[in-house]
Amino acid sequence: MTERGRDQMDFRGMITRGTGYVAASVFAAFMTTSAIADISVRFDEGAPKDRFTFENVGSCPISASKLVLDISGSKAGLIFDTTGSGAGVEVFQPLEIVNGSKSLTAVTPVKDGDSEITLSIADLQPGAKIAFTIDVDDTAGGREITVSGSEIEGALVTFSNKGKTATAALSSSATALIKTGAC
Repeated sequence: MTERGRDQMDFRGMITRGTGYVAASVFAAFMTTSAIADISVRFDEGAPKDRFTFENVGSCPISASKLVLDISGSKAGLIFDTTGSGAGVEVFQPLEIVNGSKSLTAVTPVKDGDSEITLSIADLQPGAKIAFTIDVDDTAGGREITVSGSEIEGALVTFSNKGKTATAALSSSATALIKTGAC
């Protein structure tokens, strides 16, 4: 077998041989990825409760951070309907953390007609989720008690940590991905 033939067949040998070293270095650089802590956001219309889910889809933990959900910029002028009297219509549901409560240090109180919620995160491991239910109504004159994905389009979610922020808007599919950057 020629010297070149051995380089192609023996990866360990490539590392110590001339041009094979360059190929192995390029391969190693290609395989190296930076750690990220991106957050997936999903809204699910439900009856009688709507649900927001935030998932750490990155590879490193998130700590000492805040998530702010602001639905005021949505296409349908959405609000939270938390009581039987006030700005909402018909069915109402107060805010209820249904997943990941141990990951939180605080949640802002939500009054009927509010459009913003702040979640203070203590620790959210990769793959972990925070979810809450609440009633969301539109104020644009459509079917006020049902919110479709296109109606929530434009709602913003802002992540902040150590003075840095990243914002994503929910799409017509009622999802968003906050690119928080490397950990």
